[in-house]
Amino acid sequence: MGRWSGFGTRIISFRTASLENPELGRYPSPGRSLGDEFSMREWIDLYDSDHPIYVNARHRDVHFRGIATDILQFMPGPDATVLDFSCGEALHADIVAGKAARLILAEPAPGVRKRLEARFAANPKIEVRSLAGLVDVPKQSVDLVVMHSVAQYMTPAELDAALALIRSLLKPGGLFVLGDVIAPGTPAATDALALLRFGAAKGFFLAAMNGLVRTVLSDYWRLRSTIGLARYDDAAITAKLAAHGFVAVRAPHNLGHNQARTTFVCKPS
Repeated sequence: MGRWSGFGTRIISFRTASLENPELGRYPSPGRSLGDEFSMREWIDLYDSDHPIYVNARHRDVHFRGIATDILQFMPGPDATVLDFSCGEALHADIVAGKAARLILAEPAPGVRKRLEARFAANPKIEVRSLAGLVDVPKQSVDLVVMHSVAQYMTPAELDAALALIRSLLKPGGLFVLGDVIAPGTPAATDALALLRFGAAKGFFLAAMNGLVRTVLSDYWRLRSTIGLARYDDAAITAKLAAHGFVAVRAPHNLGHNQARTTFVCKPS
């Protein structure tokens, strides 16, 4: 619920640097050991640092508020258990928690996780976990899972592992919302334009312009240029979801401000 679906999207997934550190958010996928398929620790390090992705406090606030508000349309009811998978800073998770019985914020970056714990310590509905901690969540106990602006930073094997875990946690009648899927051929300029439009609409246009320059000169752009982003057309992502037991429908609107990307609403098949 807290990634930036713009020029420097807030990831991230469940990558890990080594097999020895269980706090980096590992979990097992079928037939594999913890950590076997996970990589790209650099992304976690980047977003656990003082990065330039959010151009100012106004941008950060309206971004997280918008995603939290968008999630409400998928809430099944006040008794729901909700999981935000790789949630990021999730500044306004209380908006979602206010419409649920329980909200699990699962985040791989240790520093981000500590800030989440401090921010929501007084909210009894919200619990913060590492991704490794999801192995303790009972199977088929979650009503709604949201994974927004994460898939593009995963290898195909990493996404398979995430989908397998999510499918195991979701109730038979539950809902999985996969947001910010990038189509093949989408240029970085599209994300930049979306940010500028967002800034113009929300009162931080000049800061957005300056932020784009800082981002191009940052480690984010180096990683995006060298590692790249995973991209899926509608047929490819729905086939991958089907392989993990989901029936997926493309939503009319993407979560967040960047409507060049896509959200899929998925139910267990």
